[in-house]
Amino acid sequence: MANKWTPDSWRGKPILQVPEYRDASALEDMEADLRRRPPLVFAGEARSLKRALATVAEGEAFLLQGGDCAESFAEFHPDNIRDTFRVLLQMAVVLTYGAALPVVKVGRMAGQFAKPRSSPTETQGEVTLDSYRGDMVNGMDFTEDARAPDPDRLMRVYNQSASTLNLLRAFAQGGYADLHKVHQWNLGFVADSAEGEKYSDLADRLDETLAFMAACGLTSETTPQIRETDFYTSHEALLLWYEQALTRIDSTTGDWYDTSAHLLWIGDRTRQPDGAHVEFMRGIANPIAFKAGPSLEPDELIRLIDILNPSNEAGRITVIARMGADKVAQGLPPLVRRVKAEGRKVAWVSDPMHGNVIKASNGYKTRPFDRILSEVRDFFAVHQAEGTHAGGVHLEMTGQDVTECTGGAQAISDADLTHRYHTHCDPRLNARQALELAFLVAETLKQARTPKLRRAAQPS
Repeated sequence: MANKWTPDSWRGKPILQVPEYRDASALEDMEADLRRRPPLVFAGEARSLKRALATVAEGEAFLLQGGDCAESFAEFHPDNIRDTFRVLLQMAVVLTYGAALPVVKVGRMAGQFAKPRSSPTETQGEVTLDSYRGDMVNGMDFTEDARAPDPDRLMRVYNQSASTLNLLRAFAQGGYADLHKVHQWNLGFVADSAEGEKYSDLADRLDETLAFMAACGLTSETTPQIRETDFYTSHEALLLWYEQALTRIDSTTGDWYDTSAHLLWIGDRTRQPDGAHVEFMRGIANPIAFKAGPSLEPDELIRLIDILNPSNEAGRITVIARMGADKVAQGLPPLVRRVKAEGRKVAWVSDPMHGNVIKASNGYKTRPFDRILSEVRDFFAVHQAEGTHAGGVHLEMTGQDVTECTGGAQAISDADLTHRYHTHCDPRLNARQALELAFLVAETLKQARTPKLRRAAQPS
C-alpha cells in the first residue's frame, strides 16, 4: 500500500457503527489498561489457522464457523460454553465422516460481544435512547444509564474472553474432543430425536472405524489427531479501540497480529474500502474475512480483496456471502465469476442467517429453517455451476435448547418462540436444528465431491 499502516492509522478514516463515548479520557485509560494485558491468542495459532484456511480456499477442506449472535455477560457459564463447543464437534464429525473432508472449526466465541445496528437510537413512546449495541458497549435495559456506552465493559469483555478461551483450549486439547467420546457429545434433549438417532448411528460406525484403526496401531495414545482437535475463535472487529489495544508485534516474524482472536471479520455495514475498519484490518497478519451482502458489486469486491490481500496469499481472505434465500442465486454468481476470472485466492463461505430474519406473527424476530437451508443449497449450487468450491458455513447457533428459529424437523412454530427465546440479539439455531443442518450439508458436500473423488481414484 502507498500509505503506511500503523495500528492507529484507522483513526484518520471515516468510521461507522461505533458508539460515541461520553468520557473520552475514561476510554483512553481503558485502552492503556488493555495494552498492558497479555494476548488472548498467539500469532503462531493465527498462522496455523491461515494455513488451514488455505486448504479451504483450494477445495481440500471445509470451514465450520458457529456460535452466538452476540455473547452476553448474563449467559456466561461453563455449561453454555461446553454445550456450544460439543454441538460444533458433533457437526464437524457429521461433516468429516459424511463428506470425507477435513473440517476447520472456528467459534463465534470469546469476543463476539458487539453488534452493528440499523439505527443508532431506539424510541419507546416519547423516549429516545441509544440502541443496544451488545454487552461490549451498553446494557439492554431501556434506561438512560444502561444505554450509555461504558468503556469499562471493554475490560469485562477481555476477562470473559480469556476465561472462555481457557476452557475451550482445555476441551480441545485435554481429551474431551477424543473421537472415542462421540456418543458422550450427544446432548440430552437431542438424543431422543430423529437427529440424535441419526447421529448415534454415525457414532456407532465411527466406533467400528476406530476399533479397526486401533488394531492397526492407531490409537489416541499414538495419534494425537484422534485425541484432540484444533479449535479457533473469531468475532467481528467492530470496536477498533479494543482491537488496537490487543494488537501486538510478533517477535518471531515482526508482523502485527490482533491477539483478540484468531480470525477477525468486517461486517457488511462497515466494509467501505476507504473506511476505518478496512484500514485497520489491512495491516494485521491474522486471517481475515468480510461479509458480502446483496449490495456488493464485483468491482468493489475485487478492490476490497486487493486492499486486504495485495500479495494474493491463500488463506488470508474468507468471503462470507450473506445474501438472503431469495437473492443468493442471482447475487452470488457475478461475484464468484469475477474472483475466479481475476485469479484471486479466497475461501467462499455461506452465512445463511443474516439475510433471513423475519418478524413472526406474534412480533418475535425469527429465522425460518427452510429459508436458511434454501440459501445454503443455492450457495452450493452456484459454486457447482461455476466450478468453484463451496468452502463453508457461518452459523449463529447455540448448544442450548432454545426456540428462536422456526421450522426444521422439530417443527418450531411462531407460538413456540415464546417458550425459550433467550437471545440478546438475533435468533439462533438450537442444537437439534444445527445438527439437522449439518447432515443436510454433509450430503450436499458428498454429492458435490463424488465426481472428484472418483477421478482421483482412477489409475493414471
